[in-house]
Amino acid sequence: MKNKPLIIILTLFLIAAAIFIVGRMGRSDLTEEIEMRLSSYDEKQAVQIAGEPLLSSEEIKAFYAERDFEEIWSENGKINSLAENFLEEIDHVKYDGLNPEDYNQILIQEFFEEIEGKRKILKPKSTPELVDLEFLMTDAFLRLSKDLEVGKVAPNSRGSYWKLAAKESKINSQDLLEEVADGLDIQKALASLYPEIEMYTKGREVIQSLYEKSQDDTLSWKPVSFEHSLKVGDTHASVPGLRDRLKFWGYLGAYEVKDPLLFDSTMWKGLKSYQLENGMNPDGAIGELTADFLNDSPEKLIEIASVNLERMRWIPEIKWEEELVLVNIANYQLDYMNNGDTTLSAKVIVGKEYNESPVFTAPMSYIVFSPYWNIPPSITHDEIIPSVRKNGDYLREKNMEVVSNSGEVLNPKQVNWTGKEGADFPYRIRQKPGGSNSLGLVKFMFPNDYNIYIHDTPARSLFARESRALSHGCIRIQYPDLFAEALLKDKKWTKERIQEAMHKEQEEVVKLDREIPVLLLYLTFWTDESGNAHFRPDIYHRDTELIKKLKAPLKTESKQRS
Repeated sequence: MKNKPLIIILTLFLIAAAIFIVGRMGRSDLTEEIEMRLSSYDEKQAVQIAGEPLLSSEEIKAFYAERDFEEIWSENGKINSLAENFLEEIDHVKYDGLNPEDYNQILIQEFFEEIEGKRKILKPKSTPELVDLEFLMTDAFLRLSKDLEVGKVAPNSRGSYWKLAAKESKINSQDLLEEVADGLDIQKALASLYPEIEMYTKGREVIQSLYEKSQDDTLSWKPVSFEHSLKVGDTHASVPGLRDRLKFWGYLGAYEVKDPLLFDSTMWKGLKSYQLENGMNPDGAIGELTADFLNDSPEKLIEIASVNLERMRWIPEIKWEEELVLVNIANYQLDYMNNGDTTLSAKVIVGKEYNESPVFTAPMSYIVFSPYWNIPPSITHDEIIPSVRKNGDYLREKNMEVVSNSGEVLNPKQVNWTGKEGADFPYRIRQKPGGSNSLGLVKFMFPNDYNIYIHDTPARSLFARESRALSHGCIRIQYPDLFAEALLKDKKWTKERIQEAMHKEQEEVVKLDREIPVLLLYLTFWTDESGNAHFRPDIYHRDTELIKKLKAPLKTESKQRS
């Protein structure tokens, strides 16, 4: 019994030794090599493959240390099925509008070939190439998972127009990779990172179909333009090429053409369908806008779709299934959504190119019927003051008045208009309520830093235009009375009462009983519920710059993240 403590200590030692030996026996040659390789780098050194540092080096070191340096992408000296599946998924990121080469695709393929080539000569064993492949694929997964979740382009590179807060990551890439290593399907793992917007997954399908379509493309996409619109019965050297493009996109079937240069009635019918699908007036004439659209090859449409999928990845969490006012600036359309359904759609007029409407979100809290229009200082400086100097009755003719800072209405003839410009002008100009008011008969307020709101307009004829970038930045709505009725949702606010409130001599402010999110987006591509693709003109020329950033080497963007 005297030796009992010694026996207990010896037993514990033997158990610990056995556990250690079993643990070491479970470690493969590759595990040892991974640990040795990573330990050769100090804290500040990046993991390097073929002399190139990996951008996720710190995460790679932490990830493998956490899992005791066990490999993921190979087994018993052989590339495993997980690695093969991931290589296929890397190729498929082109359907997300991303570049597979940003995720080590070429190097990984080279190592696949080299490792498989050696297996034909040597017995399976640990090789430096397998370790290189291990780090390359892990680096690719960690970076790709971040880009799929929050976007490739860094927040400070998205353009001054993008005012939405940067989307916060909710996924730990290392934890997700550990789940993949434990058996989670890698395709499902990557799909879990997509934006929670159905049109994103449908957009991927559109890009995939465009890639497939491009494989059968034998057309020349040389741009065509016209001095005058082409109408049925006109002849032009570009008609045969345009006819082929309508056939290529499925808007024309094969038919007998008597005169290839003639814009005939069959082509006219196909063109009208094409215009309708692409948000144009289906007038059957080939004007500038229609010609521009017909100039877009599958490759160009892939680029357009790609930049918009990237924008979708930037959008922070939005409760799409709840009440929401969505304005797509590029589509000139407002949709009022409730419980996931669109209950009202209306055409809108947006900012001119030099008064671009930004992308942002803010809660709508009140409606103003029969509003005054408080004219911004910039318009006062650029338009009102010069007009008053030329015409002393200008303000009366425009139903405007001068107001002091205390709210007193002044006689414009007692105001010194000479030399009083812009910020130095000590008064406000406002337009009184009425049918000629530039805000129309009602405005919908969602206070924001950009002084933008939704309002009516007396210029109703402008909604018939195809291109409606015409305002100073605010959003003019086609059906303001129906929009007010939908928002108020109150039996007291009948159609008659709304009309009465819209035609008063004094404005009436009505506070909503809840705050309604308003989201202004800029999407030149999206899909509808059926998965149909919709493309729109890039009215603010924002796509081109984003295409360049998406195609830029990922290293550039990585430096901007840090």
